[in-house]
Amino acid sequence: MTAMLDGRFPGLVGMRIVDASATAVTGELTVREELLAPNGYLHAATVVALADTVCGVGARLALPAAASGFTTLELKTNFLGTARSGTVTAAATLVHGGHRTQVWDATVRDGAGNAIALFRCTQLVLYPAAPQQHSSPPPQLDPTETE
Repeated sequence: MTAMLDGRFPGLVGMRIVDASATAVTGELTVREELLAPNGYLHAATVVALADTVCGVGARLALPAAASGFTTLELKTNFLGTARSGTVTAAATLVHGGHRTQVWDATVRDGAGNAIALFRCTQLVLYPAAPQQHSSPPPQLDPTETE
């Protein structure tokens, strides 16, 4: 499952998928200097990216058979703490798996198991466009007629 992250942003920053199904996904990331904010703490964007990635993997696995993909409609994060080292883990669960939308929640924890962020996102399920159906062609006007 981690192979799907290779060569993309999640793989570049070192995210790993530990376990994944259509209803729950767990991922992790080793905190390193390059992922810290100037204040020396884990950058908030790193936390959001990890949570969004595990939710996105789940959304992909939970797509209805006819769907062609998904895109994020909304995401929100509440920060409760931070980390400076070790491994942070994100555990995501499917809250709502509908035909048009999915809602995922994730909790990000530091190496000691303390929650450092609560994350929620809503995904729009995408479907292939239906072929354009044209009705009968428009009536042809007689160029000799006047109004």
